[in-house]
Amino acid sequence: MTTTTTKPRTRHAYITRKKGTCGGKPIIAGTRIKVSQIAIEYERMGMTPDEIVEAHPHLTLPQIHDALSYYYENVREIDREIAEERAMFEKMKNGFVSILEQKRGKNPHLQGGHS
Repeated sequence: MTTTTTKPRTRHAYITRKKGTCGGKPIIAGTRIKVSQIAIEYERMGMTPDEIVEAHPHLTLPQIHDALSYYYENVREIDREIAEERAMFEKMKNGFVSILEQKRGKNPHLQGGHS
């Protein structure tokens, strides 16, 4: 006889999803701060939870810890979200022509080569 153990889901009091808010992604309740943003600040930028609170004074330390707990329980989902957003950003950035580049294209004297 095989038995399966199911890991109980943690209740995240500070995390919610709302259709129409941040694309339905998990956010800190009452804010538009996504769990993925907190994960990036902690994991990739090396910020401590206290530093994250300093950067977002409207958030509390318990909210940050709950966001990180949610992240660690859903790493694949949140990392996929981060990768998708980064790919979208890169696609947008690569298709964008800055005002300076536009002006250079219209005025050959601004292209850097003086004859």
